[in-house]
Amino acid sequence: MINLIKRLFTLLFLFLSAVSLHAQDPVIDSLRKELDKANSDTLKIDILNAISKNYFNTDPNMALVSASDANQFANRINYQKGEALALKNMGIAYYLQAKYLETLEYWEKAKAVYDSIGDEVGVANMLNNEGAVYFNQGDDTKALELYLKSLKISEKLGDTLRILTALQNIGAVYANKSFTHDKALDYYHRALPLSEAIKDNDAIGTVCVNLGEIYFKKDKASLESSKYTKSQIDSLYQLNDSLSLYYFEKSRVAFSNSENLPASLNFIGKVYARRGDYPKAISYQKEAIQIARNLDARLDVTQALIGLGDTYYLKGEIPNSISSYHEAEKISRSIGGTIKELKDAYGGLALAYAKQGDYRNAYQYRTWFSEIKDTLYNIDTDKKLSGLQFNFDIQKKQGQIDLLTKDKELQELDLKKQKLIKNVTFGGLTVVMMFLGIVFMQKKKIAKEKARSEELLLNILPSETAEELKATGSAKAKSFDMVTVMFTDFKNFTQASEKLSAEELVKEINYCYSEFDKIITRYGIEKIKTIGDSYMCAGGIPVVNSTHAVDVIKAGLEMQEFILKNKEDRIKKDQPYFELRLGIHTGPVVAGIVGIKKFAYDIWGDTVNTASRMESSGEVGKVNISGETYALVKDDFECIHRGKIKAKNKGEIDMYFVEGIKNKS
Repeated sequence: MINLIKRLFTLLFLFLSAVSLHAQDPVIDSLRKELDKANSDTLKIDILNAISKNYFNTDPNMALVSASDANQFANRINYQKGEALALKNMGIAYYLQAKYLETLEYWEKAKAVYDSIGDEVGVANMLNNEGAVYFNQGDDTKALELYLKSLKISEKLGDTLRILTALQNIGAVYANKSFTHDKALDYYHRALPLSEAIKDNDAIGTVCVNLGEIYFKKDKASLESSKYTKSQIDSLYQLNDSLSLYYFEKSRVAFSNSENLPASLNFIGKVYARRGDYPKAISYQKEAIQIARNLDARLDVTQALIGLGDTYYLKGEIPNSISSYHEAEKISRSIGGTIKELKDAYGGLALAYAKQGDYRNAYQYRTWFSEIKDTLYNIDTDKKLSGLQFNFDIQKKQGQIDLLTKDKELQELDLKKQKLIKNVTFGGLTVVMMFLGIVFMQKKKIAKEKARSEELLLNILPSETAEELKATGSAKAKSFDMVTVMFTDFKNFTQASEKLSAEELVKEINYCYSEFDKIITRYGIEKIKTIGDSYMCAGGIPVVNSTHAVDVIKAGLEMQEFILKNKEDRIKKDQPYFELRLGIHTGPVVAGIVGIKKFAYDIWGDTVNTASRMESSGEVGKVNISGETYALVKDDFECIHRGKIKAKNKGEIDMYFVEGIKNKS
């Protein structure tokens, strides 16, 4: 649970000048009117940047367009301040689309411009932003390096807000491992009075909830491995327990009018659950769930449901525990990107089913729990954290930092350098140093190329298949008993394409498919391939799950909604438009890669053919599903039976149109 709050704070300050989560359309309309009336080039650039900022939370694509326009304009007239802000905004827009390589590319450019004009505040801001990317990608070492640099500049400037940001984010890195929790507490305690001084309730709440969780984690089990006596352990445990509740309560007050309130309430519930005060725990966690639902904060709902499931488990109410975990699992699968929450739900279900004596389900969920690998932080990272902190201390005293021993490879290179120096004459020293420089640069180049290759491979294949391919040179085909397959196809594609130039056609298809990619990513669905104007994806592979049918249908509904809105927009502009047919079927498939050139992950089987028939037998704007899929989702969606269709080797198949999600209130 701590990762949510740490990242929340990181991103809170990532958008120091960003907007609220409320709709910004009136503001944008007003800015566009100002843009039309602007009588200076610099003012136009400033307004374009403001428009970009106001699109962050509603339409990152439009934010990118406006920032790009501002950047080009600023370049043309050499307005560097406007250029730096435009580059920063482009990075934020890419960040919101999870395009992290592009994010770092534009923030590096922004940092360079800020540096060239002597804007140290801008440089510190970019260092912190880049640190946020590395932190959320699990590279604690690089994140800490960037945060420490940002802290150094911010302290030099006396910039309270950015000092606070850096202190909190450094604490967040140290909070990832128990052996650096004391360092995390040190940075959080330094951050708290600063947040109180500037009267920022979100910052106060975030620092307090992070302090509370670290004290909460200092339980008896963690203390028993220390040198303390039993009496001392009992006293320390009571102190830590009281401190955790104190800081959680303090965060609750700070978050009283914030969307972050559910997190505080859930944590308070956890403290009371551990104390055995289950009525209080359940009350707080149910309140957290209700508030999160009202805010449509599904990640908070998921985490509070898991907390409630834990409380019910401790209380011995196993059916209620299972119900809470299942609901958390379902929501986690639907929103995507919540691997930790899904893992917690699976772990809770495994324990609860075992407690109930349902060992079949317990084994299944234990298996799924084990399959979710948590590889964000490893032993190498642990060692690097201490090394970087030491270097920062030296920098504070001596005004310099040495990061050449950041990793094992560089340490080995340093040892080789020392041995060579001992074995050569003074006259040969220059040659040796030149050789080592070439070796070092070559290793950096190889590492960069390897990282790029890894990225490309993971863009082509599922991570599990990619790892198998790298390890063995091949990947075995696997059978899956239950997978939900979706096909889409644009109606009258040929006629529409005849009215568009080749460039316009490709641009429109790319626009649609890119949106489809985002939609299926949110639901944890695997993209299989595109063939012309046909798009194919599947849920329940390569990682098995129990929500694949629901996930795929929700994605299908969102795709149709997107295409309909796009159609309306293009009609207003008197432009040709696409309409979409969409079909879904559930059944067994075989998945894998074949061949040795231009390999791709694919699936085969009668299920694929039937899904294709569902698409070709569908209607524009509708989600057409088979009877097999309907049987799995009839309790989740409103559906209309529309008859049968003949299918090869299967006889007649029932078809249903999905009308929408059922209201279960």
